[in-house]
Amino acid sequence: MSTDTTRPADSRAEGAPAGPDLLPTAGARRTWGVLGEGLRSIPGSTALALLTVLAGSAAGLVAPWALGTMVDDISSGAGPEAILRSALLIAGAALVGGILVGLGAWQVSRVGETVLARLRERVMERILHMPAARLERVRIGDLLSRVGDDVAVVTTAIARNGPEVVTALATVVLTTAGMTALDWRLGLAGLAALPFYTWAVRWYMPRSAPYYARERVAMGERSHALMGALRGRDTVRAYRLEDVHEECIAERSLTAMNLTLDVFRLFTRLGARMNGSELVGLGAVLVVGFWLVRDDLVTVGMVTAAALYFHRLFGPIGFLVMNFNDVQQAGASLARLAGVVDLPAAEDPGAQEGPAGSSLRVEEVAHAYAPGAPKALDGVSLEVAPGERVALVGASGAGKTTLAAVVAGLITPASGTVYLGGIPLDELGERRVREHVFLVSQETHVFSGTLLEDLRLARSDADRAEVEAALETVGALDLVRSLPEGLDTVVGEGGHELTAEQAQHLALARLALADPDLAVLDEATAEAGSSGARLLEEAASAATKGRTTLVVAHRLTQARTADRIVVMDQGRVVEEGPHDELVALDGRYARLWRSWRR
Repeated sequence: MSTDTTRPADSRAEGAPAGPDLLPTAGARRTWGVLGEGLRSIPGSTALALLTVLAGSAAGLVAPWALGTMVDDISSGAGPEAILRSALLIAGAALVGGILVGLGAWQVSRVGETVLARLRERVMERILHMPAARLERVRIGDLLSRVGDDVAVVTTAIARNGPEVVTALATVVLTTAGMTALDWRLGLAGLAALPFYTWAVRWYMPRSAPYYARERVAMGERSHALMGALRGRDTVRAYRLEDVHEECIAERSLTAMNLTLDVFRLFTRLGARMNGSELVGLGAVLVVGFWLVRDDLVTVGMVTAAALYFHRLFGPIGFLVMNFNDVQQAGASLARLAGVVDLPAAEDPGAQEGPAGSSLRVEEVAHAYAPGAPKALDGVSLEVAPGERVALVGASGAGKTTLAAVVAGLITPASGTVYLGGIPLDELGERRVREHVFLVSQETHVFSGTLLEDLRLARSDADRAEVEAALETVGALDLVRSLPEGLDTVVGEGGHELTAEQAQHLALARLALADPDLAVLDEATAEAGSSGARLLEEAASAATKGRTTLVVAHRLTQARTADRIVVMDQGRVVEEGPHDELVALDGRYARLWRSWRR
C-alpha cells in the first residue's frame, strides 16, 4: 500500500473519534540501558574520552597538595627554592590540566553527539516502520514533540552540559580519593557532608521528577493543539473558532509554564540545603584537622590541602546540583526517545507472493474508534471485480473514509476481513499491501527536492522516460514542462511552490507510475476549485483506467462515471448499483443526486 499523503487529522473518524494513542516512555533502568548501548557501540572513543577526563581531573589535584606542601615548607623555614619548586609544579599542572580538560570536553561532546545521532536514527527508523494502523492512532503532537522538542532538549544538554557533567563527576570521585589519601580521618570528615548532600538530592528528586515527566507530556499536548489549529486553519476561520483554539493553546501553555515554575520553587529550596551541606563538610574537615594537628598526627599543610580539596568540591557538586534541572529534563526526554526505540518491531508475515489478481472483497467488516463509541462501519460487505471502478457516496459521517482506510490497510478493523486477490490483507503483510494498493487522499504532501525525486517516491527505479509517461497519462506533462527547470525543478519547502491542484495532479501521476493492482481515491480531487475539478477528475479517470478502483466521491459527477455506486449511511451499505438504476430507484442516492444538481 503506497500512501501518497498523511491523512488529515479530522478525517480519522467519521462519527465519534477516539482519543489517539500516546507513545510509550521507558523506565529509568531501560533509559540507562539505551544510553549504555550507544556508548558500547563506540568503545574506543568512549574509553579515550573517559581516560582524558580522568587525567585532566587528576591534574587538578596537584595544586591543593602543592599548596599544602608550601605551607609546611614555610613553617619549617625552607628556602625560596622549595617554594619556587611548588609554584612551578602548580603552574605546570594547571597548564597540563587545562589542556586535558579541554580535550576531554571535546571528546565527551563528540561521543555524546554520536550516540544521540544514532539514537535519533533508531527513533526515526522505528517510527517510519511503525504499522500504518498504529501510526494512524498516534497523536501528531506527541510524535512531533519526541522527534522535535525531546531531541532538541537532549542535544542541548549534551552540547552545553554533557562534557561539564562528566568532568564534574570525575573531579568529585578523584578529589574525594585525594583527600582520603592525605589522611583517612580527614577523608572521613569530608564524607560527613555526604548524608546531607544525599538527603538534599533525595528530597528533591522524587518531588521534581514527576513534574518533568508531566512537563514533557504538557509540551506534547501544546504541540498537538498548535498543529490542530494550524492544519485546520481554514475550517477554524470558516466557523469562527479562533477564540476557542487560542483559549485551548493558552490553557495548555499555562499548564506547561506552571509546571516549570513549580520545579523552580523546589530548586531554590534545594539550593539552601546544598549550602548547609557545604557548611557541615568544611566545618568537619577543619575541626578534625585542628585535633589532628594538635596531637601531631598530621601537619598544617596536610589540613590545608584537605580543606582546599573539599573546597574544590563546591564547584563540581554545585554544578551537578544547579544543573540538575537540565539533566532531569534531558533524562525525561531521553526516556521518551528510548520508549520509541523499544516499540515492538512490526510483525509482517512477509508473504512470498502477491495477491492472485486484483479483485477486492470486504467481508462483514465492523469498526469503532473507541470502546462504546458509535460504529463507523457496521457489518459492511462489498465485492469489486478486477478492473471495476466503484464509487462510495453518502453524507458526512457515513463511513466512506473509514472503509477506504480499512481497504488501504491504514486501519485494522475490529472484526471482518478484507481480501485482495483472494488473500486477506493481514496474511499479505504490510510490505506486500504497499506494493499492490495505492492510496491518494485529500491532502497531498510535496516533499522537498526535485520534482523527479518527488515523483520517484512511487517507484524508485523509474527512469525519466517512465516518469514523463506517467505525467502524460494524467495530462500533467505540459504543466511540468512549464516549470523553470522541468523535472529538475526544486519543489517543496524552500523551492517552487505548487498549488493544491498541481500537487494533487502530481499525486495522481505517482499513482500512474506505481501501477498498483488496487487504487483507493479518498476525495482525491476535493482540493481543486471548480475550475480545476474537471481536469483532476479526468486525470483520476486516466490514472485508474482498467484498474480496480475504489473512489470516495466528493462530487457526484465522479460517482456518475463509475461502474457501480455504493451508498453508505451510518456505517452501512444501504444501496448499490449503476447511476441510472439508483436514480430510477428514487431512494437515498436519487435524493442526493437531485440535491447535487440543484
